[in-house]
Amino acid sequence: MPSPKVEQKLPDYYECVARDVVEMCKPRDGVWVDLGCGEGAVAFALAELSRAVLVLVDPNREALAEALRRARDMGLSQRTVALCGRAESLPLVDDSVDLVVSRGSIFFWDDRPAGVREVYRALRPGGKAMLGGGLGRSYPLWARREFISRRREGVRQEGPAAVRAFAEVRSRDAFQGWAEEAGLHSFEVIGEAALPEDDPNTGLGLWLIFEKEQEQP
Repeated sequence: MPSPKVEQKLPDYYECVARDVVEMCKPRDGVWVDLGCGEGAVAFALAELSRAVLVLVDPNREALAEALRRARDMGLSQRTVALCGRAESLPLVDDSVDLVVSRGSIFFWDDRPAGVREVYRALRPGGKAMLGGGLGRSYPLWARREFISRRREGVRQEGPAAVRAFAEVRSRDAFQGWAEEAGLHSFEVIGEAALPEDDPNTGLGLWLIFEKEQEQP
């Protein structure tokens, strides 16, 4: 019998995503939130690029506990706070943070417009948010192709309904609709989903970016 295929281990994409966030948002140092953080991989990549305080938000307490353990191991305990919560009811006071990043979690929120409104509420005037998903523009092409191929095959195996649901929430129209329903007056949807694996824009992914309006004097 032929040997089973051994899948090649793909490199982490978190540093690539963090670079995109900093380049596109140009956030000020202050308080940065990783929303739907899991074990904090995006937040810790951002920590390498800033002096910001990191707030990790996720509904999974076990993932947050692991994130805090990692923060201790990396010497980031003094800059890291973990809060259990969901996008639709953020455990953050009004006008309290300078950046909110959410990579991959928006597709699983129960009420996406409500989550976007909550992010806007928590931002300080002039604070910025980048919500969506992607691998980062600097992610290696070979790894991008393999990652996307595996993901698409996994969705196809779940059946036609899963394929439709996957595509519906990964479209520019969907992102624009969530922003408009949330009441945002100014925002940008960047990137494009369902591009060929070798398209240079595929690594960027699809993101909703907005800034909280400055208070008028």
